[in-house]
Amino acid sequence: MFILHRMAMAASNSLLSTPPLRSSVSHFPKRLVSIPTCCQHANMKKKKKMHTTASSVIATESSESATLSQDDNVKTKKTTTQNEKTDKIVLPTNESSEKLLRVRHTCAHVMAMAVQKLYPDAKVTIGPWIENGFYYDFDMEPLTDKDLKRIKKEMERIIARNLPLVREEVTRDEAQRRIEAINEPYKMEILENIKEDPITIYHIGNEWWDLCAGPHVESTGNINKKAVELESVAGAYWRGDEKKPMLQRIYGTAWEEEDQLKAYIHFKEEAKRRDHRRLGQDLDLFSIQEEAGGGLVFWHPKGAIVRHIIEDSWKKIHIERGYDLLYTPHVARADLWKISGHLDFYKENMYDQMNIEDELYQLRPMNCPYHILVYKRKLNSYRDFPIRVAELGTVYRYELSGSLHGLFRVRGFTQDDAHIFCLEDQIKDEIRGVLDLTEEILLQFGFSNYVVNLSTRPEKAVGGDDIWVKATSALRDALDDKGWSYEIDEGGGAFYGPKIDLKIEDALGRKWQCSTIQVDFNLPQRFDITYVDSNSEKKRPIMIHRAVLGSLERFFGVLIEHYAGDFPLWLSPIQARVLPVTDTQLQYCNEVTKQLKANGIRAEVCHGERLPKLIRNGEKQRIPLMAVVGPKEVEMQTVTVRSRFGGELGTMTIDDFTSRIKSATENRTFF
Repeated sequence: MFILHRMAMAASNSLLSTPPLRSSVSHFPKRLVSIPTCCQHANMKKKKKMHTTASSVIATESSESATLSQDDNVKTKKTTTQNEKTDKIVLPTNESSEKLLRVRHTCAHVMAMAVQKLYPDAKVTIGPWIENGFYYDFDMEPLTDKDLKRIKKEMERIIARNLPLVREEVTRDEAQRRIEAINEPYKMEILENIKEDPITIYHIGNEWWDLCAGPHVESTGNINKKAVELESVAGAYWRGDEKKPMLQRIYGTAWEEEDQLKAYIHFKEEAKRRDHRRLGQDLDLFSIQEEAGGGLVFWHPKGAIVRHIIEDSWKKIHIERGYDLLYTPHVARADLWKISGHLDFYKENMYDQMNIEDELYQLRPMNCPYHILVYKRKLNSYRDFPIRVAELGTVYRYELSGSLHGLFRVRGFTQDDAHIFCLEDQIKDEIRGVLDLTEEILLQFGFSNYVVNLSTRPEKAVGGDDIWVKATSALRDALDDKGWSYEIDEGGGAFYGPKIDLKIEDALGRKWQCSTIQVDFNLPQRFDITYVDSNSEKKRPIMIHRAVLGSLERFFGVLIEHYAGDFPLWLSPIQARVLPVTDTQLQYCNEVTKQLKANGIRAEVCHGERLPKLIRNGEKQRIPLMAVVGPKEVEMQTVTVRSRFGGELGTMTIDDFTSRIKSATENRTFF
């Protein structure tokens, strides 16, 4: 079940290190009030000589800021009211509600019927239900938003007529005859791919039909028309093949009740507000430069700082947990990828080879073969195990341009890759160690809710039954020892070994594939890696692949959306911005900033505008702390501190300000 009350938890406080995702309490972040509550009194004195404290200057200078604050307060109240309504609504899923699945599947048919009524030349293809609704692909002229409104109105008319959904079984020949009669070439191709007999057809009344196995509602009247909406139209190649015709795909959403639709729309609006592509541009974190090529990420200074913090934290934990760090090349001779099997099984995702001095080289799609070569550099003894190596290794994989999506789907990315070489009786302890490390890392970034799957042996697999049983039992026992609930994905393992997959839940309750742990019986055999056992005999070690964050690019995108760009203080690219009331205080501001930087605090000076605008710009840039400096602060060698979510925190000395930031950063707590 998807619980909407989780929508905004993680972004509730910019200074909080780990949002309480397990809690049932929900709230959106409060907006920063730009001026003190005594602003009216302060404005009465505006014509008098400038006040001597920064806070009073803020008051006298900020009628513009006051307007901003009032608007923000109104928005906050509206958001809070809306959130109070939606956080009580539990949205069903296709898995939890068969009725919902039937409604969505029927809506796809109703939409196709509506399209062909309005556009008789349109040819239908396929129309499945999907996670939040349905879609249907049509071979027709491009559609506009105006067309979607027409189609929606026609759907409402069909729903209101309460037409029955009738299932019919026909022979293959009869189905072919009927398809030819209505000239639907895509249906003919679909029919050819149906292997079962008889062929099932679903009719809407006596007016429209399609090849379909169901299920559907009994009649169109069972659909709540107020709980249905058409969302968008996009281009899609038939069968996903860019060499085949471009179709018009109409996406829609459908729910059981109107309030569910409203809650879903609210969720979409919140997801749009958090979209990492927009925030990445607004906050100047990263970009995809078309001049360089699609799917290649440019980390801007602010984004690069966040990456640096992530990498440093990752390396520190791994060294503490007994991993040796590696750096390996981005290319290798193509023969290496023949040995690993990538050229046989993964070639479509690899870039073309390069000819260097009559030898073929390949950009790496994986890091595994490199780590094996490091292992093979010497003869290892059973006493050396476990051997753990880790690398933040950049890999390159070919993706179709149409599949690229911000940081979530790219062509070059950095994996937090690690491999463990161990003995059979060490598998369980090593897996448990990986689970502990995974929890520690993810908790640092505010993720504490997981969905865990254990995938077992598929039909086609390498390795004997005994080692599969032992490895799978070790994974299961490690999960049981950890106390994590998990689901068994029977037959879902890789051909080379069983695996654990972990999805993290973000502030909107969305699940993101993140960590994976895989036992590998294949590569050790392909590369013929061995060790010497206690009897001086050569044996094959067990190899475990594992990634915690997945890729840094994708994880950064998830972080941006999880926090809506409001990173916690320890992770924020700029922790404090120093603001002079006038340029007279600029020299002191520079001295303050220099002292903050000397203490490892990420700080900057911002000036050249009136104070209210400087404050507003700081809020837009999600700066956690702002230190305002007026004449009194210069005289007393202090700053007046403002928190993005805490408002005015008062005046404090530079040492106190520095100490509190350092403490909050080190402990990852509130300022």
